[in-house]
Amino acid sequence: MISLEDLPAIAVLASVPPDELARLAQSAGDVRLAAGDYAVHEGDERSLFVVLAGRIEVTKIIDGIERAIGQRLPGQVFGEIPITFGTPYQGSYRATVPTRLMHITARQFHALAAARPAVLTEIATLAAERIGGLRGIATAPPKARALMLAHADDAGAQALRAFLSRNQISHEWIRPDAPDRAARWSGPALADEELPALACDDGSLIRRACSRDVAEHLGLQTRARSHEYDTVIIGGGPAGLAAAVYGASEGLRTLVIEREAPGGQAETSSRIENYLGFPTGVSGDELARRALQQASRLGAEVMVTRTVTAIDPQTKTITLDGDETVRARSLIVATGVSWRRLATPGFERLLGKGVFYGASRSEAGRTQGQDIHLIGAGNSAGQAAMFFANHAKSVTLVVRGDALEKSMSHYLIEQLRGKPNIAVALHSEVQALHGDKQLAGIDLADRAGGSVQRLASGGVFVFIGADAETGWLPEAIARDARGYLHTGEAAARSGRWPLERDPYLLETSVPGIFACGDVRASPVKRVAAAVGEGSMAIAFVHQFLAQAGRS
Repeated sequence: MISLEDLPAIAVLASVPPDELARLAQSAGDVRLAAGDYAVHEGDERSLFVVLAGRIEVTKIIDGIERAIGQRLPGQVFGEIPITFGTPYQGSYRATVPTRLMHITARQFHALAAARPAVLTEIATLAAERIGGLRGIATAPPKARALMLAHADDAGAQALRAFLSRNQISHEWIRPDAPDRAARWSGPALADEELPALACDDGSLIRRACSRDVAEHLGLQTRARSHEYDTVIIGGGPAGLAAAVYGASEGLRTLVIEREAPGGQAETSSRIENYLGFPTGVSGDELARRALQQASRLGAEVMVTRTVTAIDPQTKTITLDGDETVRARSLIVATGVSWRRLATPGFERLLGKGVFYGASRSEAGRTQGQDIHLIGAGNSAGQAAMFFANHAKSVTLVVRGDALEKSMSHYLIEQLRGKPNIAVALHSEVQALHGDKQLAGIDLADRAGGSVQRLASGGVFVFIGADAETGWLPEAIARDARGYLHTGEAAARSGRWPLERDPYLLETSVPGIFACGDVRASPVKRVAAAVGEGSMAIAFVHQFLAQAGRS
């Protein structure tokens, strides 16, 4: 409990009589933090804190990296902006040394302000001063963390741009033949074989840049910080990130291994309309960004640009590319699925040059004012069509079947009908793509009438389903003919389950190795289902570890 003697001189509470201040102190929270502990995180609900002892550092996520933007010392307060304007916290507050805080709830503050209006005036004045600093951060001209020099048709540069976008790294693309190249590119002249090149904000220059090099230069985690973890999650999509959030929040030493960038295929969804808690929908990349921040702040490690090459089912030793190894007490496979590929002439040659599997919001700019085509009839295709319709001149859904109702939700079909620049071509398929260094057009066949049209196209986006890629897993893990992993009762029936007890619901045929999300053999393939399974997997991990500890 806090007493009056514990309080330093607090300027904003100077008008409060000592007896009232003492009563407030006794009813307020007495928060004690070790170095590195957070008092609140960005996005938390409003309240007010007074620093009694120690030091608080103010941080904010900028370009995917947590950056220090201020500090609070004994006698100073924080939370004045949320408490005054009724908004969530705009930054995080972390102790840098052992720190003690007085926590005043919104209800307690407003009761005090009603009795002592001068307090509200002082806090509001301080909030106005501080919000000016935040406005300066928000309105400062955005400075790219990296400048990429690459040709427009460079597939490697396209992949690198997608990687940067998915990791919330701000960047600019400069073409070697751009008229303003000399003004924007301060680096040395480079030959074509040295491209793509990346000039980073730390002054370094990466020639023939790849995702791993870029990740290491820009501060993303690419190596495990420990040799052993309570649970290692393979895959950073919705299921993997959900498992990371619950695992870390419940005290498990948790590592996520992601071969590209967090988000998985959900990151390519332009809009998820039916996700609980988002009444106006949420984009896949926004959901991934929030989940990544949440997992990281709870203590999970998220390692990117790393591929698992092998798993020892007995010791649960994971071998990564480069022959690095990590030991796990339990494993969660959440690798999702990969887009099915089309064998249509021109697809592979023009991949990344106007042809894409899936679609993320970062691709919107390239469709501005163009006629584009989306292949597929599922919800993912419909959501992408709705999003791209705000940028493209026209969007055509190319559908092999005779109706959308067989594979797309009713609400989405109604939304498509309300967009005048969205068309649906039924009984149709793309027979060929044309273009030299960039997609120029397509041959669209009418399967009912037999006719073929040559149409101009500024982009083709493919949504024809996906399959599990699990051939790299050990044979001891049972799967179906398409590579999806058996769990629970199906794992028990596989003939490979070695224990007397039944496998847990999400446990594979190897004890202590679990599967969740789209990689699991299940008819339900939804983001919400993946998130639910990821969180549920941690409950089974706890049961497995408790049993292992007793044996």
